Amino acid sequence: MKELGVWSEGLWIIGYLDLSKYPIILSCCLFLFTSTILSAQASLSGQVFNTEGIPQEGVEILLTPVDAPRLLHQELIFTDGEGRFLITDLPLGPVRLYSRHPDFISTDRLVELRADGPRSEGIPAEVQIILTPLSYNLTAVEVNSERDRQYDLLRLRAVEGTAIYAGKKTEVVDLSRLTINRAANNPRQVYGTVAGLNIYESDDAGLQLSIGGRGLDPNRTASFNVRQNGYDISADVLGYPESYYSPPAEGIERIQVVRGAASLQYGTQFGGLLNFVLPSPDPNRRIGARLRQTVGSYGLLNTFASFTGTSGKLGYYGHANYKRGDGFRPNSEYESKHVYLRLDWATGRNSRLVGELTWLDYLAQQAGGLTDAEFERGINFSNRSRNWFAVDWQLYALRFESQLAATTDLTVQLSVLNASRKAVGFRTNRVSQVDDVTAPRDLLIGEFANLSLETRLLHRYELGTRPAVLLVGAKVYRANNQALQGPGTNGAGADFSLATSEFPAYPNQSAFDFPNFNLAFFAEHIFYLSEKTSLTPGLRLEVIDTRSEGSFRRIDFDLVGNPIRDETFADNREFQRSFLLAGIGLSHRLSPEVELYANASQNYRSVTFNDIRIVNPSFQVDPDIDDERGYTLDLGLRGKQGRLAFDLTAYTLRYQQRLGEVLRPETRINAEGEEVETGRIVRFRGNIGDALIYGMESLTQYDFIPQSDSSQFRLQAFVNLAYANSTYLESAIAGVEGREVEFIPRWNLRTGLRFGYRNLLGSIQYSFLSEQFTDASNAPRNPLDNVSGIVGSIPAYGVLDFSLSYRLGRFQLEGGINNLLDRQYFTRRATGYPGPGIIPALPQTWYLGVEIQLAQ
Repeated sequence: MKELGVWSEGLWIIGYLDLSKYPIILSCCLFLFTSTILSAQASLSGQVFNTEGIPQEGVEILLTPVDAPRLLHQELIFTDGEGRFLITDLPLGPVRLYSRHPDFISTDRLVELRADGPRSEGIPAEVQIILTPLSYNLTAVEVNSERDRQYDLLRLRAVEGTAIYAGKKTEVVDLSRLTINRAANNPRQVYGTVAGLNIYESDDAGLQLSIGGRGLDPNRTASFNVRQNGYDISADVLGYPESYYSPPAEGIERIQVVRGAASLQYGTQFGGLLNFVLPSPDPNRRIGARLRQTVGSYGLLNTFASFTGTSGKLGYYGHANYKRGDGFRPNSEYESKHVYLRLDWATGRNSRLVGELTWLDYLAQQAGGLTDAEFERGINFSNRSRNWFAVDWQLYALRFESQLAATTDLTVQLSVLNASRKAVGFRTNRVSQVDDVTAPRDLLIGEFANLSLETRLLHRYELGTRPAVLLVGAKVYRANNQALQGPGTNGAGADFSLATSEFPAYPNQSAFDFPNFNLAFFAEHIFYLSEKTSLTPGLRLEVIDTRSEGSFRRIDFDLVGNPIRDETFADNREFQRSFLLAGIGLSHRLSPEVELYANASQNYRSVTFNDIRIVNPSFQVDPDIDDERGYTLDLGLRGKQGRLAFDLTAYTLRYQQRLGEVLRPETRINAEGEEVETGRIVRFRGNIGDALIYGMESLTQYDFIPQSDSSQFRLQAFVNLAYANSTYLESAIAGVEGREVEFIPRWNLRTGLRFGYRNLLGSIQYSFLSEQFTDASNAPRNPLDNVSGIVGSIPAYGVLDFSLSYRLGRFQLEGGINNLLDRQYFTRRATGYPGPGIIPALPQTWYLGVEIQLAQ
């Protein structure tokens, strides 16, 4: 690089001379220029062997500068039949040499490229690489040690594929490292090392994921941009960003979490990105298979099967999951079917086409919520026998990946969602009221159809004498949701048909279309200010057009319940806006393994018309509800010192017009057009006010037994501790200013041990969350309340989980106990389905499973 810089200055000087008049000088200059360029290049050759001295074919060889995330060669380099490789036209100086193969432990080494050949660890001319096999003959501890080396910092690299993560708070969950209850998708264990998450534990089998953090509502993870292999999977990213689909933990390879700074690349949400990375085809087998069977408490039966392989240019991976159970409460049975298929087609040496299909179908009976008094008497109770919930989720994705050059990568991704959610049941603000089995049930049907096209181009280049990385992209998103509310049948089964003819005077009736359009352009750039410091600014331009088209009925009744007025109102709205979000990140390496990072990014969350129009007996929505805006600040220190890995972060979230809920008298418009109170107290949802949230998140992990030791024991401890504080700075609603923000436990702790000896692995984890409020009024909990379970705080709780696994050849046995101490607690007060009321968390449960791996 220095030579190129010198000669660029020389050419600038020569340009001012007419050297055609001085042929001798011209010849000397050309000779010196050519000879210097030739002397500034080197070649690297080598040979790769296994531990038995056998040459290895098909090992990928990569070369990068020591301090830059870019390749130094133009094409993919693999060893030949004799294990040899040759790379020419390389710059002089130190480079890092990587060797990768799925059947071996990856290696990397520092190589000094000189004019007389490479010098590496005393090797005079040719590099020799010895690879250690990574096979089924290794113990589970050895296998996990390799994975620990890959993910011991629990974060994403500065550049991954066509994405930039430099200067951002990122976390990675590698599920292959975890000994947990994957059959039940236990979120406490799955996300045990993701700092500060607040989790709703109101789902017996992990069919739906509900997580939040930093004061974000956990309900169906609506405050995150939720993706699978990089494409959206929620109902409607803007109009209805709720995730009714979550892939089974047994079929997830990794989970990537990027906090609020993800707003520039992935969407504007305050929570950031949650991306499920599913396995890719195995390139080294024609066919491989895995079968898992798990049974557990309350009739849990879980079957999971996957297959993978590669034949020629075609690679494939797929899995299927069937799950059923009775639930720990009456009226809480469930059944789920899930299928995923992926095909990879190598369209060229540096490009591939990836197609994916996902299908989820599940039906669950919902036992309803409890009042506080009912919860105190015992959680094995239900007075709702006619409430049902069904989801049909179909996802299609097509992705083209191409390395246009050694320094340029392109990704084009098309995804389509065709899905529905249906709910029918008896809902009332008086949770203790017994269901009238002769009355119609409230029916809600949501149909979702959306299409997304996202293009990303990432280019690595040199800016002066330093490397630089540019990412540009665009996303087009179109959605058309349909929402129907009306009378369901008065039966008891899972019948989701509309019964308007039988019950024409049912009060909650509406039908709406919600066509949404979104166009976004984004760009981020890494500037390397020095070998240790990088600056990453970014911009995102959003153009949003949200519409609501439909009508609702308003029926007034006399004192004895007879309809006296029936009117239909059209409610067509359009909300167009465009805005620019900005952010900047900073990364500074204090040492090769310790990094200081900081980030500031703007955020935005669109109000959903779907929330406005659905009639709910437990809460009322402000018709003038508006979008919320704000920003996220992160300052952190992460890295590894010896056997200690850590990520310590201080953060601040600033909300303007934060959406929230307060308790107030319900109102409605009478026949004269006046707003009058009905006499009931309900939750009121709207723009509560401006809020400030700040706190600390820390994750530390310590290996008591060094990975380099030959001991077959393993003992690792982790502490995931978060502290949060919050306040409403100003509000037009009386009694809100100065209150704490809802869904924020002051303390959030998850800590545990992972241990093992040879093929026996285990984990024990303790989770604790302090008290948290559920509304901006900070209403306290009344344990004696026997009317409404939607009012009050969520008390502090602590839960202990224990899991074991043992591998014997191709077989693996698993088992464990969740909620080992059998604590009675709850994490959610639902205002709609599956309540209203308190939704108790699972009591003590056990599970036992077996896995067999087949390969050819």
